[in-house]
Formats: sequence, structure tokens, C-alpha cells
Amino acid sequence: MALTVTTPIQMRFEDIDSFGHVNNIAQQSYFDLGKSDFFQRLWQTVGERDATPVMMVSVQTDFLRQIRYGEKVEVSTHIESIGTKSVTLQQQILLCGEVCSRSRVVMVCYDKERGASVEVPDSWRKVVE
Repeated sequence: MALTVTTPIQMRFEDIDSFGHVNNIAQQSYFDLGKSDFFQRLWQTVGERDATPVMMVSVQTDFLRQIRYGEKVEVSTHIESIGTKSVTLQQQILLCGEVCSRSRVVMVCYDKERGASVEVPDSWRKVVE
């Protein structure tokens, strides 16, 4: 079962630059909303009571199309691949199915008490496979 989560975005006035476009920093916050929504859904799907924390260690974003004030966009998020301790997410900001921006994010599972990375839970692998 592959898990893809689509998150509708509520555009805020502060997201807009002087040209009437959503600025790049705001788009990164849209991707963050998508990640939050994705992991909440993942944790619910696998039945985790105590969610395994993740930490972002790498991000690459391509801005392909301007997003203008008032356009209804959404973020699509899915797991591209899983390593031993890391998960790579693929995200897209979409406007009526057209890709406006895309982001590839590497997240590491993390044990806060030990201050160290930990292995990705097997239950997450089943969601991807």
C-alpha cells in the first residue's frame, strides 16, 4: 500500500510578495504543512501511539511556475524511498494538477533521549511496499 497525502493550502496575505506572487519562503512553509499532514496520516495508518520523530537533514526545491494570489494550490507528499535510518519524501505544490514547485526531502528517524538517529520502523516499510 503506497501512501500519498494531498493537503489543501490556505494562502495567507503575508505569503504574497510585491509582485502578487507567493514567495519561495512561503512555498517552503506549504511543503512543511504537507510533511506534517503526511506524517500524521502515516502514524495513524501504522497505528503508532508514540510517533517516531523525524528530522529534516536535506532539502532540494525546484520552482517551476509562479503561484499567484488567490490560486487554489495543494501539496502532494509521498515516500520516494526508505533507507536504513532515513526516509526520502517527494513533494509537489499543484495547481489543478500542474506542478508549480517540487521538493525532495531527506528525513532521519531520531531518538530524542539518546540524541541519535534510529532505524526506520518496519511498519513504515510496509506502507511503501
